[in-house]
Amino acid sequence: MENYVPRLKKVYKDTIAPELFKELGYSSAMQVPAIKKIVVSMGVGEALTNKKLLDAAVEDLTQITGQKAVKTKARKSIANFKLREGNEIGAMVTLRGNIMYEFLDRLINVALPRVKDFRGIKATGFDGHGNFSLGITEQIIFPEIDFDKITKISGLNIAIVTSAKTDSDARALLAKFNMPFRK
Repeated sequence: MENYVPRLKKVYKDTIAPELFKELGYSSAMQVPAIKKIVVSMGVGEALTNKKLLDAAVEDLTQITGQKAVKTKARKSIANFKLREGNEIGAMVTLRGNIMYEFLDRLINVALPRVKDFRGIKATGFDGHGNFSLGITEQIIFPEIDFDKITKISGLNIAIVTSAKTDSDARALLAKFNMPFRK
């Protein structure tokens, strides 16, 4: 198990990186964009009144990603939402290394095809610095989630952080990973 290499990591090293090196015309192999980390987060606004929802969100994220999720706290108080600074209102997990590649593989090849009426991902999720964010409306598209044990269907946010300098380089990288962008 020590020398296990995820499928997507092997594909990146063997085919994607050399292809991007040629296509984008870099002078050094270190300039080729790579995925640094994936941050999966879930906001649970109702956690202010029902703490069980936050625990369920942490459990769901832990099952989906295969890594323990942490609870996040509010950074500032907002009176209109009855929110105080320091209240626990969400959960997140940061994936790196092999777990990151495994999650990306499951997201692209298993979870996204299970979305109802799926026509592709909008390419407007790039932030101008080569990072991509997408929102998923239902956590039940992941096969790890047991539909019968769900207390509340909620969405989650996925941020893919790359080493690309521009959005076009990041889009080329994700397209090579077969990310289903809308045509």
